[in-house]
Amino acid sequence: MVFLGNCMVLHVIRTEPSLHEPMFYFLAMLALTDLSMGLSTVHTVLGVLWGFIQEVSLDSCIAQSYFIHGLSFMESSVLLTMSFDRCIAICNPLRYSSILTHDNIRKIGIIILCRSLLLISPAIIRLKFLNYCRPHILSHSFCLHQDLIRMACSDIRFNSFYALALVISTLLLDAVLILISYILILHAVLAIASREERMKSLQTCVSHICAVLVFYIPIIGLTMVHRFGKHLSPLVHVLMGNIYILFPPLMNPIIYSIKTQQI
Repeated sequence: MVFLGNCMVLHVIRTEPSLHEPMFYFLAMLALTDLSMGLSTVHTVLGVLWGFIQEVSLDSCIAQSYFIHGLSFMESSVLLTMSFDRCIAICNPLRYSSILTHDNIRKIGIIILCRSLLLISPAIIRLKFLNYCRPHILSHSFCLHQDLIRMACSDIRFNSFYALALVISTLLLDAVLILISYILILHAVLAIASREERMKSLQTCVSHICAVLVFYIPIIGLTMVHRFGKHLSPLVHVLMGNIYILFPPLMNPIIYSIKTQQI
């Protein structure tokens, strides 16, 4: 479903000339990110669930954690960009086409890529040089940074502080900026006299709001389980981990297919 849904969205945007607009280019970025998340986790998730895989090498585990965390930051960045797109479209429609030109969209895509995949590198590279002497049992059917440092006997202060700073400066900052953009959108919409026009303007944001909730709620849930749920059954950890990995890539194509009339 993840592969079919996201490939369908990408195919429709690529082949339908009327969808060659900034909003749908950003949607294509979101679908590509979700597709990459599926590809980076499918071999271990299905391998573990079907009983083919019992263990994973350290190098493979580190590489997978790099892609999982990097793609999570990328998805957050794309959702922020999409909220920026809606904010300009509603608050400043006359300048929309002059701000979001093809050249600027390309630049935004490169910035998102660099921000997501370069910032995570120091913490992931450091994992290679840690000593792992605690039981080598992962909490999930895929590798996460917090799981690996939990098994390390070396000094993990750099990884802990850097990871916390990274979460604050990416996921948390993006969430705050998305919230600010919607406050601006709401302010602009309430200034519109016609009720029909107000509803029409807000309708264009429904898909994006759903995508934001689908992304952030599993992340918050998984973080809470890791932080406060040490006494909980391992099944809860496994379930939350699989929801975190599979739910956003599964739901985003469904949300955008139902809620976006052009698709």
